[in-house]
Amino acid sequence: MVSRNKFIFLLVVAALLAILSLSLQFLHLIPSTPLKDERQSSKSRKRIIPILYTEPPGINPIYEAYAYCNIPNKTEHGVEGHSPPDFKLLSVQVVIRHGDRYPLYSIPKTNRPAIDCSLIPSRNPSHPQLATFIKHMSKPTKVNMDNVLSSLPRFPSHFVCEMGELTQTGIVQHLQNGQRLRHTYIEKHKLIPDNWNKQHLYVESTGKSRTLQSGLALLFGLLPEFDWQKVHFRHQWSTIFCASNCDCPMRNHYLEEEQRRQYNFRIKNNLLEQTYVDMARIIGIPTRQLRAANPIDSLLCHFCHNITFPCTQAGCIGLEHFTVIKSHQLDDEKDRQEKMVYYKYSLLAIHPLLNQTVTRMQKFAENQNNEVFALYSAHDVTIAPLLNALGLPEARFPRFAARIVFELWRGPRDKKRLYIRILYNGDDVTFHTTFCRKHNRHSGQPLCPLQNFVNFVKKDMFAIFNSTNYYDACHRRVF
Repeated sequence: MVSRNKFIFLLVVAALLAILSLSLQFLHLIPSTPLKDERQSSKSRKRIIPILYTEPPGINPIYEAYAYCNIPNKTEHGVEGHSPPDFKLLSVQVVIRHGDRYPLYSIPKTNRPAIDCSLIPSRNPSHPQLATFIKHMSKPTKVNMDNVLSSLPRFPSHFVCEMGELTQTGIVQHLQNGQRLRHTYIEKHKLIPDNWNKQHLYVESTGKSRTLQSGLALLFGLLPEFDWQKVHFRHQWSTIFCASNCDCPMRNHYLEEEQRRQYNFRIKNNLLEQTYVDMARIIGIPTRQLRAANPIDSLLCHFCHNITFPCTQAGCIGLEHFTVIKSHQLDDEKDRQEKMVYYKYSLLAIHPLLNQTVTRMQKFAENQNNEVFALYSAHDVTIAPLLNALGLPEARFPRFAARIVFELWRGPRDKKRLYIRILYNGDDVTFHTTFCRKHNRHSGQPLCPLQNFVNFVKKDMFAIFNSTNYYDACHRRVF
């Protein structure tokens, strides 16, 4: 009884702190996408999740969850394509996470989030190109897609979302991304010529409908009503895009170590464990079963679409439960940075993709490649290790529709001087990366030399493994 009273007291304190933090911010309601049958009663539906417009001074789990949702708006601007005068943009490579999706897990004995995954231009969030996007995707046109991708739907269409299905919000997120990149790279820099063909574009996606559809939405925003015959959509079977270079025993070893670290860190968090116990009591299932259902995945969907958390006769899952779990996630990310195991995993996991990136840049500079724009449509498990491998562990966990952009530039005087810029969600993070952190921007080279990136990918990133190449790092036992 004493333990239960103590837990209730801790939950009350957590709730009060969350409410106090929220009261300091401007509040607004997140647009929801209810089921067709529920639209008539949507006005009376209780909305409990507020939006924080201004970033709090410290880490706030509610604000971080809202940033993760990435609700589409018209105020976000990136600095892609910005450079010192007289520099010429040569090529761009973009790695994206799919947009907002329906949960991959469901909480047992509760109603699934009521979301309609069909596309309706008159419903918010929407986009000026949404109607033409639907029309273009619906054309019975023969497309150049690898077999796995050709069997997938080109846009979400179910009135009742399927598990993991992209939502209208997810489509709008990437239409906006594509439109932003079009304004910068096509209208300003004329990167893709008017008479472009399949040699100018490289598009690759994993075999999930949410990644294919996200890639199509971004591509449509970039090149409205593009010619299907001019694009070859390639299938990537691996979520880390390692293609034919996936044989890496040490990568698997570090991943297993990271999973053990996560488990050990979780069981030390008494408040988290007690929160799971209380949630399991509300739902009426064993705590182990609730934890296996990964409830944060479903709760984030409720949060992002501002749908009331699940309730039963025994009570309701509340914002205080959500806050505790989200806080643990943020603490776990800090511990992950300190332990360095995930960093080692990331280097080996993402090297094949980085190697392909740098190779494409080198070939383009040598006039051996015409691909001015490459797009990889991927997952959070692609973006997260990519950020860590680049030396950006403090970057926010990949939100829905996150994007990492690699830009290749040529200097104004010497055509052989090539430079690289890296941007994350529109922010220039080049000089925070491992390979360019020490570069002196006032040395006459205001951008990061491409050679720094080449050296990092080809050799320097293996130093932590006492190796000089990918194969040795993958197969050398260090334990």
